[in-house]
This record gives sequence, structure tokens and C-alpha cells, in this order.
Amino acid sequence: MIDRYLLRYFLAVIDEGNFSRAAARCNVSQPTLSIGIAKLEGLIGRKLFDRTNRRVALTAAGAELAARARRIESEFLAAERETTATAARPLIRVGLLASIPVQWLRDMARECALCAATEQVEFFEGRERELSEALLRGRIDAALTLIRSGERRFDSEALVEEGYALALSAEHPLAAREEIAAEDLVAETMIVRRHCEALPATSRYFTSRGVRPFFALRTFDDSRALALVQGGLGITVMPDSFNAPGVVRPRLAGFDQRRTIGLCYAAGLDQQRRRESPVLAVMRRLG
Repeated sequence: MIDRYLLRYFLAVIDEGNFSRAAARCNVSQPTLSIGIAKLEGLIGRKLFDRTNRRVALTAAGAELAARARRIESEFLAAERETTATAARPLIRVGLLASIPVQWLRDMARECALCAATEQVEFFEGRERELSEALLRGRIDAALTLIRSGERRFDSEALVEEGYALALSAEHPLAAREEIAAEDLVAETMIVRRHCEALPATSRYFTSRGVRPFFALRTFDDSRALALVQGGLGITVMPDSFNAPGVVRPRLAGFDQRRTIGLCYAAGLDQQRRRESPVLAVMRRLG
């Protein structure tokens, strides 16, 4: 195996035209450089330079190696630049609540891509409890998640507060109404968003009113739920921030559940990093 330093000695001799200047360029003594060139010639099995008192000239074998050596050194330098650039960018690990609307994610991704030159971001998706555990264990630095009143485990800041409403096809017979009562949904097919933080409250709401609908799908994927709603196969309950073409969002009479979305911080993320992080600044613009 040929060590990189031998190729650098070799290229320095070519560029400087003699051994003494090449040794100075490589910050080694001339005997050290000469030994290195001799070692390289031994590894190659061929003479690389014709040397006289006045000049150093490449042999045919030396000319052949020179082209390869320059390519190798160029690739080494490019790799070093990339590694240095990556190391210079701090990494921030951000948890994302599974029930965040996809349009929020799209907008955040677009802005976070513009921050990539100064900060790397690694996302971790999960439900509220999973994100809380990840924060406590230091697996993530911050989380865009639910902010609960009375929560004292994490420093946090609220960004968005919203309610919940029905999602149904714009072609549905009830689509023109601004508000729909539970009793009007007795014969409707429903879609259950299994990761929804308001699911227990939603179930109690319908059960207390004697509404026990047929469920066409139970899913953790909001895009699938919205696709079925768009196609007219069923209806569901979603936070107000969810929208899609062909979907209308009338209020559900008497359902007053609300949620607050914001940033929660791990104990290890200091105040300065919170203030200066470009990625966290993108998150704050949600508010």
C-alpha cells in the first residue's frame, strides 16, 4: 500500500523541480524526502526520476504515476474540504409530533434546506409520549409537540393554538354547513386517526350522543385519512390546520377540544443555542 505522504513528496519534487525545495515545501529534511522517494520507487518497482546535479526529470514511469497521483491528491483534498465543512456545521436533533400537518412539514423543509450551510438538522417523528421520553433521555435537543398547561419537565414556548373540526368531501351532502351536530352523523362512515391526541375526547363525544359509526379505516397516516376523505369514503376529525383540495372543514357542534403546539427543549440545550439555531427560528415562524 502506498501512503499518501509518499505521493505528496513525489508531487512536490515535480512541482518544485528539485529535492531541496520539495523538502522545504513538505516541511521535512531533504534526506527524509529522498528516503521517501526511494521507498516509493521500491513500492512501484520502477525508477521515477532521472537526477543530475542540475536538474530532476521524470522517467516514463514517473510521468505515468504523476497523472494518477494528482487525481488521488485532488480526491483527498476534496474529501478533506467536505469533511471540514460538515464538521463545522452543528447538528440539531428535532422531534416532530406525528400529528403535525404535512403542509407545515413541507414549508419547514423548504426553509431548513436554506439553513443547511450553517446547521444540520436530524428529525425524529413520534407521538407526544415518545417525544417526551426522547427529550428526557437526551436523544433529541428540541421537539415541536404539544404544550400542556402545568408541564414542568421542559422549558417550552407556545407557537400555535387551534381547535378541531370535521373533515369531509366538498361533495358530501353536509358540506355546505358551517356546523354539524353529532346526531347528523349517525349514518356516516368514519375514519379514525389513531395517533390523534384528541382521540379519547372524540370517542367520548360521539359515544355520549349515541353515535357509533362504522369505521372504514384506522390509520396512523394523516395523508391516507385525507385521501379517503377526498374520495368521499368517510369523514374524520382533525386539527384546524389540516387542509387539502376537495376537503371542507365544518365545525363539530359542541366539540370544544383545543391544542397548543410549540417547542419543548431538552435540559442539555443551552439558551444561546436555542436563540441562535436557524432551524429553531424556522419552527418559531409557525407562530
